[in-house]
Amino acid sequence: MHILPETPGDRDAIFTLTQAAFKDHPHSQQTEGYIIDALREAGTLTLSLVARMDGRIVGHVAFSPVTVSDGSADWYALGPVAVEPALQGQGIGAALVREGLERLKALGAAGCVVMGEPSYYSRFGFAQMPALTYPGVPARYFMALVFTRPAQGRVTHHKAFEATA
Repeated sequence: MHILPETPGDRDAIFTLTQAAFKDHPHSQQTEGYIIDALREAGTLTLSLVARMDGRIVGHVAFSPVTVSDGSADWYALGPVAVEPALQGQGIGAALVREGLERLKALGAAGCVVMGEPSYYSRFGFAQMPALTYPGVPARYFMALVFTRPAQGRVTHHKAFEATA
């Protein structure tokens, strides 16, 4: 498996993979592929990595900037992250997340937030931080990872996260 930045020719494969990965997810509105496209179109898809096996895309992870109400700069969101359904549970998603976090640090990120399962994301260092909030989501599912500078306040994702079919 190779993890590489997306190329312009990867767009359709990323969309198809993402929609398939979230098809039966109980907390998905099946808009994840549209969110990635909207982030890309807005120029706010800071980091977009694909996992390739035998020449085909089998995983994808996206990182985009977030706004923190205290004015903290250089904070990002992880997600969506998707793996081909038949290959889930084999470490592809974890490899994408680890590589993405390392690349995000190299870009000078202050920190990263994620909404997701604590038992999964805690392995990468994410934890609940009461100083950072995301209204409308149970606090246990909203986590942060500080690289260089902590932040506090309300976190807002880019409006692309409102994208729908």
